[in-house]
Amino acid sequence: MPMKASGEAALAEIDRFDGGSGWISYPDETMERASHALATPEGIWVVDPVDAAGVDDLLAELGEKSDGPSEVAGVAVCLDRHKRDAAAIATRHDVAVHIPTWMGGVAEKLDAPVEQFEGELGESGYESFVIRDSSVPPWQEVGLYNPDNGTLVIPESVGTASYFCAEGEQLGVHPMLRLTPPRAALSDVRPERILVGHGAGVHTDAATALSTALAESKRTSLSLYGKTLKGFISG
Repeated sequence: MPMKASGEAALAEIDRFDGGSGWISYPDETMERASHALATPEGIWVVDPVDAAGVDDLLAELGEKSDGPSEVAGVAVCLDRHKRDAAAIATRHDVAVHIPTWMGGVAEKLDAPVEQFEGELGESGYESFVIRDSSVPPWQEVGLYNPDNGTLVIPESVGTASYFCAEGEQLGVHPMLRLTPPRAALSDVRPERILVGHGAGVHTDAATALSTALAESKRTSLSLYGKTLKGFISG
């Protein structure tokens, strides 16, 4: 199983709920790069997308079933490393790629119109907040939270892909942040669901899953690293 796949994609839908959906373009890759589409009052917002055949059909279907406009309102990059296929999808739908005002080194690498945002993402109802902005390790990450529907988007700091989670964990802190989990940024949020950038989201008892992941991050770090090492050796 490759860490990061390429070539012909095989889109698998994940995270369908009243306010959006998501997909993994390469379900067999270890990274499980997840993309999301959020149905909002101004249209569909696409977050950190990896392109695949069938993406536009999924977006159209979501738009038809939403209460707001059915067209794509914009594409958002919420982690500096998640440029992915944002420019291609934005160009196809004649919209801009949106990045936080404080996020550097991203706009110039996107072959599409770019708009910056702070606070609310457009008029989507999703408020942005800084999860991490550091140079060591290089990491610029913004979260999105909609208090009306309880949806929290965390692109990288936590995930459900296997390499994020120690034995028995539903949601895990990124391996590089295990000893310094982003508690200050995330501890006060009580989401009904969590959409993550790697793996399927958490739609049941999400607030407990998040608080547990943050609280247990250090304690379970050795277990996660051991599991990862064992996988490399056996693979």
